[in-house]
Amino acid sequence: MSQKSTLRSKPWYRNAKEPKQCISTFLDCKQWLAKPNLEKKRKNSNEMAETAVSFAVQLCQFVVEERTLVTGVESDFNDIKDDLESIQSFLKDADRKADDDDEGGGTNEGVKTWVKQVREVSFRIEDVIDEYIMCEAQRMNHSIFTATLQMFPGLLRIMNPHHQIASQIQDIKSTLGKIKERRTRFPFQSDNESGSYRGSKAPRIGDPRMAPYFIEETQVVGFESPTNELIRRLVGGDNEHTLVSVVVGMGGLGKTTLAKHVFDNDLVKSHFDCRSFITVSQSYTMRELFTEMIKKLCKDKNDPIPKGLQKMDDKTLIIQVRQYLETKRYLVLFDDVWKEKFSDEIKHALISNNKGSRIIVTTRNMKVAEYFTKDFPVHIHELQPLSSEKAWELFCNKAFIFEPGKQCPKDLEDMSDEIVQKCGGLPLAIVAIGGLLSTKPKTIFEWEKVSRNLRVELERNVHLTSLIRILSLSYDDLPYHLKSCMLYFGIYPEDYSIKRKRLTRQWMAEGFVKKEGTKLLEEVAEEYLTELIQRSLVNASVLGFDGKVRSCQVHDVLREVIIKKMKDQSFCHLMHEDDEQVTVGITRRFSIAAISNNELRNTSNSGIRAVFVFDKGELPKQFMDVLSVKFKLLKVLDFEKSSLNFIPDNLGNLFHLRYLNLSHTKVTVLPRSIGNLINLETLDLRQTQVHELPKEINKLTKLRLLPAYYRKYEGQYSMLNFTIGVKMHQGIECLKSLQKLYFLEANHGGIKLIQELKMLKQLRKLGIKSVRQEYRTALSAAIQEMKQLESLNIGAITKDEILDLDLASAPSRLRVLNLKCRLTKLPNWIPNLKSLVKLRLGLSNFEDDPLDSLKNLPSLLRLNLWDDAFSGEILHFKKGGFPKLKELDLTRLSKLSSISIHEDALVNLEHFRFKNNPQLKVLPQDLQNLKNLQFLGFAEMPVELVDSIDPEKGGAHHRIINHIPLVQIRQNFGEKFHDYKLHRIPTQINI
Repeated sequence: MSQKSTLRSKPWYRNAKEPKQCISTFLDCKQWLAKPNLEKKRKNSNEMAETAVSFAVQLCQFVVEERTLVTGVESDFNDIKDDLESIQSFLKDADRKADDDDEGGGTNEGVKTWVKQVREVSFRIEDVIDEYIMCEAQRMNHSIFTATLQMFPGLLRIMNPHHQIASQIQDIKSTLGKIKERRTRFPFQSDNESGSYRGSKAPRIGDPRMAPYFIEETQVVGFESPTNELIRRLVGGDNEHTLVSVVVGMGGLGKTTLAKHVFDNDLVKSHFDCRSFITVSQSYTMRELFTEMIKKLCKDKNDPIPKGLQKMDDKTLIIQVRQYLETKRYLVLFDDVWKEKFSDEIKHALISNNKGSRIIVTTRNMKVAEYFTKDFPVHIHELQPLSSEKAWELFCNKAFIFEPGKQCPKDLEDMSDEIVQKCGGLPLAIVAIGGLLSTKPKTIFEWEKVSRNLRVELERNVHLTSLIRILSLSYDDLPYHLKSCMLYFGIYPEDYSIKRKRLTRQWMAEGFVKKEGTKLLEEVAEEYLTELIQRSLVNASVLGFDGKVRSCQVHDVLREVIIKKMKDQSFCHLMHEDDEQVTVGITRRFSIAAISNNELRNTSNSGIRAVFVFDKGELPKQFMDVLSVKFKLLKVLDFEKSSLNFIPDNLGNLFHLRYLNLSHTKVTVLPRSIGNLINLETLDLRQTQVHELPKEINKLTKLRLLPAYYRKYEGQYSMLNFTIGVKMHQGIECLKSLQKLYFLEANHGGIKLIQELKMLKQLRKLGIKSVRQEYRTALSAAIQEMKQLESLNIGAITKDEILDLDLASAPSRLRVLNLKCRLTKLPNWIPNLKSLVKLRLGLSNFEDDPLDSLKNLPSLLRLNLWDDAFSGEILHFKKGGFPKLKELDLTRLSKLSSISIHEDALVNLEHFRFKNNPQLKVLPQDLQNLKNLQFLGFAEMPVELVDSIDPEKGGAHHRIINHIPLVQIRQNFGEKFHDYKLHRIPTQINI
C-alpha cells in the first residue's frame, strides 16, 4: 500500500482539508528526490524526507486538534474588540462613581474591587489585540521562514503564537462572563444610565469647601494686594456697565476666601443696595440659582420675598429678577463656576442698569473667565500662590496656633521651611498640613516623619484627606480624553519642568490624542495642554518669545493627588528613591528614577506600554535587553538625560514602538534592526553622538519627527561648526510621513540627497548643514515643493560659500528662517514672508543696511543679525519699522559703530541684546525711545560702553537706560560656552 493510501486510512485525515494538502506536498517532494539526476541528493536526503513526512503526519494531527480553537480566532478577536469599547465607555463613569462614594462616605469596596477587575481585563484585551497585530505583521515579514514552510498551506495561521492568542481570547471571554455575573451583586449605575449631571454638589455640612465661608478676617493672610485691587474695581470705575471681576486659579489657592473677604468688606457693603453670594459648583439648575439669588438679595435689602417663585416658569422667573434689580446697584458673587456657558445662562437676568452694579466670579477655568468677555466688560485676576514670607506666616498661624506669639521654635525652623516649600504657596495645603502638625509633638523626629511620608499622610490622615478631595475635583471634572494626559504628569519626578514637545509627543504615541478634522495631531495635543493650563491644573513654567508654552509642570501637592489616581488606575508604577520598590502590581508604565534591574526582570507585567528612565546613574548591563525581550508591546521609550551608552541589536523586536527618546544620552550608534520599528513616529537624537544613521532608517515610512544633532558647548563658539548634524544614506525619499528633519549633513549625500528632499512633501521643519554652492538650484527646487514648510535652517559648508536661494515664490507658511551663509543680496522673497515670526541671518555680509527691506514684515517677533550679517557701520531703524518685534539681537557685527532708532520704530520691543560688537563704543542715545523695553543685555562689549552705563563707575550715559527694569552685563571668564557671570546694573525702576 502506498504512503498516500496509508495516510488516507487514518480517521483524522478524512476530516482535514489542509492536512491533505500538506501530505500531498511532501509526497511531491519525495518524488522530486527520486529523480535520476538527483541520485546523490536522494541518497543523502532519503532519511530526511522520511523524517519530514513523519513530522507532517504529526503536524496534521496537531492541526485537527487545534482547528476548533484557532478557526474562530478572527471572530472572537472582533468580539473582544467590541467588548473593549464597551468596557472603556463603562470605565469613563466608574472612577467618578468610586470618588463620589468616597465623598459621600458610602464607599463600597466591593464596587472598587469589581471596577479594578474590569480595568485589568481591559488591559488583557489590549494586550491580545497588540499581540495579534504583531504576529500578523511578523508572519508577513518573515520571508525566509515563510518560504521554508510554504509546503504547509495554512500552517502559519495556526503556529504557536496564534494558538496562544486563541487560548488567551477564550480565557478572556470566560473572565468577562464572570465579571458580568458579578455586576448583579453590586448596584453600580453609571451617570449615563441615571441621567444625572456629572459633578459634585454644592458644599454640605462637613464638606471642606465650606470652610472659606467662615474664615475670620484676622485669619486671612497674603491677600492684601488682590483684596485692594478687587475693592477698587467694585466701588470705582464705570457706572454705565455691569462689570465682572473673575478670580481664576487652581483649587486650594484661596479664590473663595478672597472673594468672601472682599464681599464682606465694610466699604463694599455700604456701596451696594443689595448683595447676594451664590455657590454654583458643578451641579446646579438655573431655576434654583435664580430663586436662591433673589431670596438673598431681598434678605440683604430687608425686602419681602416675591410670592410664587417656585411655580413661575423660566421666562417669568427671569423677568422677576430683572424687575427687582432694575432700580438697584447690586453685587452678586458666583462662587465656584465650572461651565463656560454660565455667562449665557445669567446674562438676561443680570441687567446692566447704569447704576454701577458688579458681579464677582470665582473659577478654576480660564475659559469661563474668557467667555464672560462676550457679554460683559471683564477684569480677570489670576490669583498667584503666596509669597514665601506670607506662606511662612500662614503656616506658623496654623502649626503653632497655641505657641506664644505663634512663633516657630528655633530647632524646627529648617524642617518647617522644608515643609512650607513643599506646599508651594498653596494656602489650602499650608493650612491643612499646618493643622496636622499642630497636633504632633514639636520634635524634629515627628516632623521629619510627616515630611518624609507626606504621600501616605495625604491618603490616610483625616487632617489632609479634605485637601485631596478638593484638589481631586478639578481632575474629576476633566473630559475623559484629558484624564490620561493629566496622569502623565505623575510619571515625571517632583519639581520636574516638562518640555511641551516631549510631553505632547508621548501623548500621541500612546494614542491619547485623537484626530480632529484636518488638524495635525501636534496641534490637537497642544490644544489638550492648553486646556489643562486653562483649567488651572498645569502651570506654564517657561514661555517662548511668541507666547507659546515651552515647558510646564504641576504643583507638588497636586502631583501627589495624581500619583494616587495613577495607582488606583494601574496607570504607572514609580521606581523612585522615595517610593516602595518591593511589589509591582498590575501596571501599564514604569517611571524609573532609581533603577532596580531585578524588579524589571522579575515583573510579570509583559504588557508594559511605556518606560521612562530618569536615573542618571550607570545602567545595568542587561537593562536594555530585558526591555526588548520582556516588554514587546512597548510604545514609548524615554531615556532623555540618562546614562544610556548603547542600543542593543534586539531593539527591532519592539514592533509597536512609536516614540524613542535618546536625547542627551551617550549613545553613539544605532543598530541596523532599527529598520524593523515600522510603527516608529518619533526618533529623538538631540545632543547625542550619533553622527550617521544606518540606511535601514529609510524603511520607517511612519517616521514623522527626526531631530538629530550635537551642539559643542565645550569649545570656542563657531557659527558653522557649533552644531553637528547626521549623515543619511540615499533613499530618504521613502520617508513620506516625515514632518521634521534637522540637522541633515548635506555634504555626505551630495546633490542626489538634496534632490530626494523634494519628495518629502509633508516636511514642516528642515535643518540642513554643510551645503555647497553647487547645491543651490536643487535645494531651491526642493524647498519650493515643501508646501507645508514652517521652519527652515540652512548652513553653508564654509563661511565664504555663496548660497543665493532662488525661490519663485515665498513659502506661505514659513514662520522661522535661519540662514548661515554668504549672500550677494537679500533674497527678494524674504520680505514677502507674511507669516515669519523669527528671522536669523549670519555670515551674509550685506554692505547695505538690510533693515529697510525687512522693516515691514507684519508678523516678525524676533530678529537676529549675527556674525557679520551686516558689514556696514550704521544701522537705522526707521519710523514705523518692525511694529511687532519683541526681541532684537546684534552679535559679532565687526564694523558696526552706530545705531539710530526713530521714536516710532520698535515700539513693542521688549528684549535687546548686544554681543561682541567691537566698534560700538558709544551707547546708542535712541535707546531712551524704547518705552516698552524690559531687558537690555551686553556681552563682550567695549569697556568704554560698559563703563558709561555703570553708576558705580560714574557712568555718564546711565540716564539713557534708567527706565529699563533689567540691564545686565555678561562677563566671560573662560573659553567654554557657559563660562560667564552676570552683573546687574541698577536702574531707577528696579532699585
